Amino acid sequence: MTSDPADVVAAFEREPLLLPWPADGNAGGFLQFDTGAQWRDFIAGLGIDARIPDIVRIKFDRAQRLYLFGWIDFGLIKAGELAALIALELALMDRYGHAIPKRKRSFATLLLHMVQVDGLTEAQVPMWVRCGGGGIGQLTGDNHPSLAERRNLLAHGDPFDGFPTGGLLELVRDLINYAYRSYIAEAAALGRPG
Repeated sequence: MTSDPADVVAAFEREPLLLPWPADGNAGGFLQFDTGAQWRDFIAGLGIDARIPDIVRIKFDRAQRLYLFGWIDFGLIKAGELAALIALELALMDRYGHAIPKRKRSFATLLLHMVQVDGLTEAQVPMWVRCGGGGIGQLTGDNHPSLAERRNLLAHGDPFDGFPTGGLLELVRDLINYAYRSYIAEAAALGRPG
């Protein structure tokens, strides 16, 4: 790490950031960000509902911050992916953990529970609807790497994980909002703003 002020300034005056990210009607799309302000606004727009419990929102906020700092250091996006998946696992433990015996509980079983028991379909995930793609197999383990496998690869230092996973932060946001949908509806009925 350098402390040369010219290097710090250069980090903010970077080339455009081009990322794989599902675009409208194109699950295999790319998004380009020409300025740090564009990137900041995009990442800020991916927040979870404000009525979700603080412990989950704080963990998801950490993921957003790491993605945001990816403007300066591209590698931090991978750390953001791990933080996002940790936030998702915490949310699923909170919402579904009581329904799964402790000895069988894992991130993979929580994701599977979300589909098989809580009824998640591709039509209920805004990102998949927007881009025309689907990905239930990422939750059930039918597609590889699944979200649980991605989390494990990131957590255990996969040496081949170089490029960011397109749309992961957005997908995690949608899944957390889905898991808390009844909680959010109850809070809204009590007049708590989102």
